Amino acid sequence: MLENKYEDIIKAQKGDKEIITSLVNNNMGLVYSITKRFQGRGFEMEDLNQIGTLGLIKAIKQFDTSYDVKLSTYCVPYILGEIKRYIRDDGKIKVSRSIKELGMKISVIQKEYLDKKGKEITIEEISKILKVSKEEIAVAIDATSSNVITSMNEPIYNKNEEKVFVEDTIQSNKNEEVQITDKLCIEQMLKELDSRDREIIILRYFKENTQAQVAKILGISQVQISRIEKKVLLSMRKKLENNKKVC
Repeated sequence: MLENKYEDIIKAQKGDKEIITSLVNNNMGLVYSITKRFQGRGFEMEDLNQIGTLGLIKAIKQFDTSYDVKLSTYCVPYILGEIKRYIRDDGKIKVSRSIKELGMKISVIQKEYLDKKGKEITIEEISKILKVSKEEIAVAIDATSSNVITSMNEPIYNKNEEKVFVEDTIQSNKNEEVQITDKLCIEQMLKELDSRDREIIILRYFKENTQAQVAKILGISQVQISRIEKKVLLSMRKKLENNKKVC
């Protein structure tokens, strides 16, 4: 299997079709891991995998060797971006008017409840208010939050001359996409760490052990744990910052 070597990536960028194919095949597992996150939204997985592959090829062609990131990490925002664009564009056809209208009503209730109570309303509570099944509520929330693109000037809420436009909500959607991208990039970077470094990060930040506890588990000093942890986190932070430059 061809490794993601810089010299091979450069050859692929110059048009070596055989190496492009090998690089794509070598990184399809990453595509599959990302497309799985979009299961259950009414799209064929084969279609999402094809779209994700286009993002992978785009990442290979635009990969910048000056960034201190591996190709697999660099690919994440490209693959995710292509899939999100496909879902949003295709959503204009797939989401019915009735679901869209239900989604608007839900958005109004969610906003009013949050403003009044200071916390998010549950699907069960929305279901009782609108006298609609919880399943329909869940479908409408997912469809209208993920798959619909409308005009930036189209009001999604219009009551008593108070209007809320698409552009008023776009910042929160952007933040959500950034969080998803960051999470995927971090997952990929963890896979690329050597076994000891990965175990230290998992024990510290996923299983919430202290440095002393980790040192005892691994049989090394707390000073070594601290030194390794700082080095790994600094490297991951730098890679994550570099990765955001491609978005």
